[in-house]
Amino acid sequence: MNLKGKTIILGICGGIAAYKAAELTRLLKKDGADVWVVMTRNAKEFILPLTFQTLSGNPVYSEMFSTPPAPPYKWGERGAMPHIDLTKKCDILLIVPATANIIGKFANGIADDLLSTLYLSVKAPVLIAPAMNSNMYASPAVQENIKRLKGFGANFVEPESGELACGDMGEGRLAGPDKILKKVRQLLSVKKDLKGKTVLITAGPTCEPIDPVRFISNPSSGKMGYAIARAAKMRGGDVVLISGPTGIPVPSGIRFISVSSAADMRREVLKEFKNSDISIMAAAVSDFSPLRYSDKKIKKGEKKTITLELKKNPDILSEITSSIVNRQSSIVNPIVVGFALETEDMIKNAKKKLKEKNLDLIVANHVNGFGSDFNKAIIIDRKNNVEDIPLISKEELAEIILDRALRILSGKD
Repeated sequence: MNLKGKTIILGICGGIAAYKAAELTRLLKKDGADVWVVMTRNAKEFILPLTFQTLSGNPVYSEMFSTPPAPPYKWGERGAMPHIDLTKKCDILLIVPATANIIGKFANGIADDLLSTLYLSVKAPVLIAPAMNSNMYASPAVQENIKRLKGFGANFVEPESGELACGDMGEGRLAGPDKILKKVRQLLSVKKDLKGKTVLITAGPTCEPIDPVRFISNPSSGKMGYAIARAAKMRGGDVVLISGPTGIPVPSGIRFISVSSAADMRREVLKEFKNSDISIMAAAVSDFSPLRYSDKKIKKGEKKTITLELKKNPDILSEITSSIVNRQSSIVNPIVVGFALETEDMIKNAKKKLKEKNLDLIVANHVNGFGSDFNKAIIIDRKNNVEDIPLISKEELAEIILDRALRILSGKD
């Protein structure tokens, strides 16, 4: 698709990469977009507003309380309110380059200039392209703010690695204009094909308590399940996310249920499953839990070893699929997608699990995907069709999984 008929607010911040926003403006206009530029005061130290006024064909906004020439709408008797009025016709808010300062403001609700105030008003998707020194980008404060914004539903075009303006080498270069344009197109072409559908998703690990201070768990980050939840919400779905403990902010606009143990997850899944159209079980649920729980901390004492007996946990996947009447006719029943984490014989073991658990789809991936933002997977359906997915971001994989599930739900597969 191109961007004809789309209105884009391009927010430009004070970094040396601001000059690259001029080329991006040209590309957006060439693609048919109506571009309105908002510059911070610091951005104007790096590049003149006249550049963007010429390239966009529209006045450039910067100050909260000044009326720009040739306003694009009637201001009315109440006076100019660009932080509100601009957002009413906005299809996407694009921040290029995004500095550590503006990311911090967005993440913490600070509204002390036009761009940060406008961000709080906008209802359209937000796309942020950071650019800064590699040490700044790696700062725990910046990374925490980025994580928080992702939890609020903001989208990111990650910076590239290479030589920076200061002469350092590292991650922090603004992504190329072509890459940013591609992401804009992707966000504005998101289908609302899950509207009216309820999507149940599980994510993260479970924790099986040994005593009040110890438990058995696994290193699942929950990133895959959360990516699916965000994608399903973007596509118009009513999303229920049941998650074990993770450090990921809860995506906005979904119903979130926090659990700890496998027993907790089973209880909540059984409650929610009957109301779902698609259930995607991405959680890494513990297969075993301690046979006996000690209500007091187990002391080390003089013991050299300790024996811990484990019992098998209930199989949540098998339980929900066996509860469906006429499971073979998946078109009229909830679609169930399972995951298989393997260290060997991935396809063979995934096919076995697909059949034994009576699933519609199974996503097989390697243990190396734990904690990463990227994943390489194999998707297998009931007809034993095998689709090998190369290494891609978990956000991209989430879209593919939803596409496949919807095809089954609609009877196309």
